[in-house]
Amino acid sequence: MSMGGVYEFLLIRGAEVFSPEPLGKCDILVAPPRILRIARSIEFEALKSAGFRVKVIDADELVAVPGFIDQHVHINGGGGEGGPRYRTPPIQLSQLVKAGITSVVGTLGTDGVARSLRELLMKARGLEEEGVSTWIYTGSYQVPSPTLTGSILSDIVLIDKVIGVKIALSDHRSSHPTPDEVRRIASEARVGGILSGKAGVVHVHMGSEKTGFEPILRAVEGTEIPLAQFVITHVNRAERVLEQAIEFGRMGGNVDVTSGVSPGYGFRSSVKPSEAIKTMLRRGVPLERITMSSDGNGSMPLFNEKGEVVRMLVAPVSATLREFRDMVLEEKIPVEHALRIVSTNVAENLKLSGKGRLAEGYDADILLLTRSRFELRYVVARGEVLMENGRLVRVGTFE
Repeated sequence: MSMGGVYEFLLIRGAEVFSPEPLGKCDILVAPPRILRIARSIEFEALKSAGFRVKVIDADELVAVPGFIDQHVHINGGGGEGGPRYRTPPIQLSQLVKAGITSVVGTLGTDGVARSLRELLMKARGLEEEGVSTWIYTGSYQVPSPTLTGSILSDIVLIDKVIGVKIALSDHRSSHPTPDEVRRIASEARVGGILSGKAGVVHVHMGSEKTGFEPILRAVEGTEIPLAQFVITHVNRAERVLEQAIEFGRMGGNVDVTSGVSPGYGFRSSVKPSEAIKTMLRRGVPLERITMSSDGNGSMPLFNEKGEVVRMLVAPVSATLREFRDMVLEEKIPVEHALRIVSTNVAENLKLSGKGRLAEGYDADILLLTRSRFELRYVVARGEVLMENGRLVRVGTFE
């Protein structure tokens, strides 16, 4: 399949630009991998006459927005609950591109035994070579956390792609760490972030057990560890969890709605993601504390009252694009706010330099969507066109 053409400059003409703030109709000039200029009108004849190859996209009927950043994807496969046949395969580049995801953070899940951080790291590097930006978390559901170098702290400091640690709380599949153990994990991650200049976040899979957020609140009690060190995901898995998340967000913690967990995907007790976002905003959770990720490519087991798997689902990475549309079109959340939730806030909370905005000097991660229904037409990642006119022009190595 075509690699999207060879060019030295990319000019997107006449798009309605959201940075995420609305900028009106503008041209965007890209010198891969970065945005060179955004202006009402950009002349490019001088570039062509100087012998440069310029690719032009006529975006007069389209909206330009920052590429989505998905901070929770099982890029190397997930699952295993129910047995080996429920292990999901590694994700392919095309799945991310068709979902508008230009940056992704890979994570392990329940299986920290047969799934390895080494595999996760190499899958992330492979996806980056294929076209998207990638990072990973060290750790998994298990405590003590599996690591690459022997400790959470040194993983974050020494390995470029490790930006934080994942743990699981209040879930029957977790290790049920004590508040003291959670405190030590958060302390290691925080110091790792300080020494490396990274976020050093503790990315928490939140289950539905009654203990809820209590281990985190007890862990930070009496310390100077800020609640913003934690990102709590799957907060829309049940009404009770969402209520705790609202309070946690109002206290200064980061709350992450899972787009792949929704009644529409078979999770009857969950709250539809776009509705959960609207509820949190209405209830006073600061916009900058709210994000959305997909849990994409992870198996989603449904358990009965005996704890037995009765049905297995797979969370689609495409769910975030669908919920972004619903935030704007159904819940009437302003476009610029919805974009913060799926891109800008994620970049800022995770300290992903050059990501999450359409601005000069930032990476050229750009989505072009139709104005009426926000249907995806173009995907540009680090200045390279991966989707054109709704058609993939680049796929993964083995697709």
